Amino acid sequence: MRSPNSIIAANFVDSRKLISTIAIFTLLLFFCDTISAHTINYQLESAPVNDVVSFYLRLGYKHIIPEGFDHILFVIGLCLLSSKIKTILWQATAFTVAHSITLALSMKNLIIAPSAIVEPIIALSILFVAVENIIISQLKPWRIILVFMFGLIHGMGFASSLNEIGLPRNAFLTSILSFNVGVELGQMTIILAVFGLLIFWAGKKIWYRKIIVNPLSILIACIAGYWTIERIFFT
Repeated sequence: MRSPNSIIAANFVDSRKLISTIAIFTLLLFFCDTISAHTINYQLESAPVNDVVSFYLRLGYKHIIPEGFDHILFVIGLCLLSSKIKTILWQATAFTVAHSITLALSMKNLIIAPSAIVEPIIALSILFVAVENIIISQLKPWRIILVFMFGLIHGMGFASSLNEIGLPRNAFLTSILSFNVGVELGQMTIILAVFGLLIFWAGKKIWYRKIIVNPLSILIACIAGYWTIERIFFT
């Protein structure tokens, strides 16, 4: 008879296999030439490739740090329930793959979701992760799937901001990949900061959950709850 730990480990591995498979389809999507239009950045139409890469790389990073306070709280929430850096990074990978899919689809106008729907759901995703950190003490296999689903929504939020600036027609792949790399670098900065400042030295302490995880999660939940109400009723 299999132990509960082995079942959890097997489910987590299955989740990672699913994410890896979807990542392959994401790459195929990036290389697929569709006729759908997207907002055009005319200023970078004839710019050198290095300039395009640099611009969207910095734009992606800036969208997380310092401008993406909601995404920062989401990533911090993902870090708090596990003291293992590999598990945290797998969650971040699932999130990145998911938001890459919807970002590409949105920029090609293959899916369209109004910000009035997307933004409250983003706030709710942050609230959900924070509350889950409070009510459970151990990472469950479903977390990576939920993170992936939330990443799909966050990708639409990224697309809304990126659409305001647009992409050069002759460098769609280059610019959108650069933006995604910038976003990923921003996320990695947050993860490494949280891991280095909190988890590495305190993650295995008996007081870690009571003194750090619960108070931080409650604070994040309160902020996300306020955002949810504000984005539903006042925007």
